[in-house]
Amino acid sequence: MVGVVSLSPGENRPLPASAVTVSVRSASPVNTSAILLTDAGRVRSDADLVFYNQPSGPGVAYRSQGSVDLVTVDTAALPREITTVVVAASLDGTGPTTFATAGAITATLTGGGEELTFTPTNLTSEAAVVCMEIYRRNDIWKVRAVGQGYDSGLVGLVTAFGIEVEDDPAPPAAPDEPPRMTDPQPWPPTNTVAPQVQTPPPTSPVTPDHPAPRPHVTQPRPPVTTQPAGAHMHSDLFAPDHAEVNGLGIQKQGSKMCRVGLDGEIMARAGSMVAYQGDLRFEALGSGGFGRMMRQAMTGEGVPLMKVSGRGDLFLANAASEVHLIDLDGTDGLTINGANVLAFDPTLSYDVKRVQGAGALGNAGMFNCVFTGRGRIAITTDGSPVVLNVDAATYADPQAAVAWSSSLRTSIKTNDSFNLGTLIGRSTGERFTLAFSGQGFVVVQPSELPPGGFIGGTGGGGDAGVGGMLGGFLGR
Repeated sequence: MVGVVSLSPGENRPLPASAVTVSVRSASPVNTSAILLTDAGRVRSDADLVFYNQPSGPGVAYRSQGSVDLVTVDTAALPREITTVVVAASLDGTGPTTFATAGAITATLTGGGEELTFTPTNLTSEAAVVCMEIYRRNDIWKVRAVGQGYDSGLVGLVTAFGIEVEDDPAPPAAPDEPPRMTDPQPWPPTNTVAPQVQTPPPTSPVTPDHPAPRPHVTQPRPPVTTQPAGAHMHSDLFAPDHAEVNGLGIQKQGSKMCRVGLDGEIMARAGSMVAYQGDLRFEALGSGGFGRMMRQAMTGEGVPLMKVSGRGDLFLANAASEVHLIDLDGTDGLTINGANVLAFDPTLSYDVKRVQGAGALGNAGMFNCVFTGRGRIAITTDGSPVVLNVDAATYADPQAAVAWSSSLRTSIKTNDSFNLGTLIGRSTGERFTLAFSGQGFVVVQPSELPPGGFIGGTGGGGDAGVGGMLGGFLGR
């Protein structure tokens, strides 16, 4: 290394090499991003934002190494119309809400044997900050220390550069009638095989001339098994109970798996594929929509998605959780913990929304996913759930309430009285419950943990997102 040079706000220097790396370290958790801009200071499309949910672009790549985020920029590989690459950081919502209390943040550019560092100062109410920009002037690439902050965080930052973060259109108001959402295979499944009643044969009176008949002893039979074509073996695994179900669309395959007969496309939880047959293609979608990516970054809630397309049979599961199917007909939405979403038809849309009245605690968290439209969704529960019809005041543990009709009103009910015992840590363990009112249903699982556990993520990322004040189960 030639040496370390500290840059002042606004200071610029020639870029030391065509390929450089910018590392961002912060005392508080941040999301680092790179934004590709044209001469007009605007992006060409959403694809010009490179961050954890979209980690690569032309000439730019993002990766995390735990306590440090790295952005690599190769100016020789940038499109000609790109003249600036902005490297920024935004607080991720799990710690301080502004940089006034977030501690120091430092960006370091390395390349060509040089190291340039910059630490933004005098930050107060900002939740996002532009650290450095790499820009071209008269075909010469330079680097500038910036330090410009944005109070509105990542959303305000990307909006300033021309990326639109719009809410999905609000669903139509639900009519004043019970929602018509059905489970095509009810909880629990009904047994359709009627028991066979054995009728004893008529008996004759026992006399000396007609002695009692000798009892007939039936030798036990080995279990009846079948075998698939071409298999030279027998097993109860080959019984019809384990055979593949038929039909197009999302179907239940036993109690802990679903099968999708695919001739088109389906949206599924990233990492949930356990098997497939046919010609299928898999495409990672992050949280499925740019606006939702922004809200997921700030709330921790969402569904890491993949789009599966083609023709064939797709089998999905998540940690051996129970699988259930719900058909939405467009008259009401389904509010659900993102950790419990397994797959859904592309005709359905979803958004991340605040749970009204649930300002803290548990599986319901402050934010949940809301699905609307017409189509089928496969959800999971930890064990066989109970489905409560809300025709009177209904309460559920926030960590056990998996899903409910979006038309229901929610609030938090306090059960423990607040007294000295509360202050020194004595509690019933049921201090807060989620209250439901209106017309609809609530799905409650027999567990206070979602699939994957209270903190650990499931299929799609390390930190996962639902639950707690601003996230916890499912994630990015």
